[in-house]
Amino acid sequence: MKLDVSNPESIQHAANEFGKQSDRLDALINNAGILLDDDKDILTITPELFESTLRTNTLGALLMAEAFVPLLKKSNAPRIVNVSSGGGQLADGADGWAPGYCISKTALNGVTIQLAAALPKFAVNSVCPGWVRTDMGGSNATRSVAEGASGIVWLAAEAPQDETGKFWRDRKVIPW
Repeated sequence: MKLDVSNPESIQHAANEFGKQSDRLDALINNAGILLDDDKDILTITPELFESTLRTNTLGALLMAEAFVPLLKKSNAPRIVNVSSGGGQLADGADGWAPGYCISKTALNGVTIQLAAALPKFAVNSVCPGWVRTDMGGSNATRSVAEGASGIVWLAAEAPQDETGKFWRDRKVIPW
């Protein structure tokens, strides 16, 4: 199903279409993200680039959660996994690298905490997959797609349901 997480109407359409195909959703994985080429310097980032990055990387995940919560509530063990980044950490963050992207991931971690508080029966977590060999990560990245996906899949399907409101890497909690 086609979906643009930067477009609220597209998100709602996807939730409605999914609801026609299934009576519930067990796990929502918010993995959409952008890292734009001109995201180089916090002092020269344009408002348009910053807003576009936040719209996709942060607001998109929040709107996806809002749209899919009714279907998630029908699950016995509902989970939301927000794919974040070590660049979004306030402790040991990116230190100037891709500031718009990093700020959007810091904000995504904030969305995770708020969703966990609002949805106490859900497991809501952020996860850093590491530097993964994808179109975004590039061919020099240190992790394969399978290695990057491992922690995401674990949180979506196997992690204890009472583990919520945390930031994970390699199945271990890491500092925000």
